[in-house]
Amino acid sequence: MEQVLDKADINELAVSENISPRAEELAKTIDVSDSQQIEQYAVGIQSKIADFSDGVLAKVRNRDTGYVGTMMIGLLGAIKGAKIDELSPSSLVSKIPIAGKIFNAFKSFISRYEKIEVQIDRITSDLEKARMDLLKDIGLFDIMFDHNKEYFRELAIYIAAGELKVKELNEKVIPGLKRKAEGSDDPMASQQVNDMVQMTNRFEKKVHDLKLSKTISMQMAPQIRLVQNNNRILVDKIQTSILNTIPLWKNQIIIAMGIFKQAKALKMQQEVDKTTNELLLKNSQMLKETSASVVSAGEKGIVEIETLKKVNADLIATLEETISIQEKGKAARKSAEAELVKIESELKNKLADIKGSGQGRRI
Repeated sequence: MEQVLDKADINELAVSENISPRAEELAKTIDVSDSQQIEQYAVGIQSKIADFSDGVLAKVRNRDTGYVGTMMIGLLGAIKGAKIDELSPSSLVSKIPIAGKIFNAFKSFISRYEKIEVQIDRITSDLEKARMDLLKDIGLFDIMFDHNKEYFRELAIYIAAGELKVKELNEKVIPGLKRKAEGSDDPMASQQVNDMVQMTNRFEKKVHDLKLSKTISMQMAPQIRLVQNNNRILVDKIQTSILNTIPLWKNQIIIAMGIFKQAKALKMQQEVDKTTNELLLKNSQMLKETSASVVSAGEKGIVEIETLKKVNADLIATLEETISIQEKGKAARKSAEAELVKIESELKNKLADIKGSGQGRRI
């Protein structure tokens, strides 16, 4: 843990046994018989410490740095939200067969990154404002610490002066009054001794209260330094995030996108090479098959013998069938001619008979 008070601060705040000349001079002005003076002794310094303590407390309350942690958590969430691992080469393996999937994945990442970048820029701006506020607070706490040291020194002087006065009262003034009262017949002399004892006790209690205030002032010093150092740590963290973490993250995004494009280009080139090789193999196979067919066809005649034989047989059969049909037709025509002659003869005879019968009826 970082030391909140340096050696010089500790030495200045340590209780000193040395009595400064100022304390001695102040002790000479103390009149314990003046009750008003006793009541007001170092009240101004005590009031300053009380007001100062309230001010420090209010400052700490009003400057709640918890929101910085919230912003840092938001920054972390935004960075994780980019899902940069989606651009890793391993994530592309399942998407490579279809170029559209790669393009859509990259486009989706770019869209998400642009939104996150706006969010990160806003958080960065807020962090920068918070950093400036914290720097102002660090300077303010330095002023507070210096004021506290001043109050502490003044209290030490008042306490030293008070202790000197108490010592003087207990060792010189009260014993002197007692001796005077013992040798006097005046009854008020004893009362004067009692009053001085009471006044001394009151003043001694006042000095004790000042010691308590001094303790409060001493405790306030490390508290101020603790809050101040916490602010310094936050400033360092914010500055590291603004100057290192965020630029580094953006650079890594750029590198990841470059690697993504390279991986995509490499995979696409591999696909092109694969397709080219497949095409060459298919063309080679087709060339082999075509060449064999061409050579085989070249060795054959224009018309194959078997085809000629078939065509010749079909032609002979056609001719024979044609001749047969012609012969049958010729025979049919001869038969028809004979039948026609017969029909014509029968028709003539019938007409002759009809003609003869008609003439006999007219006679």
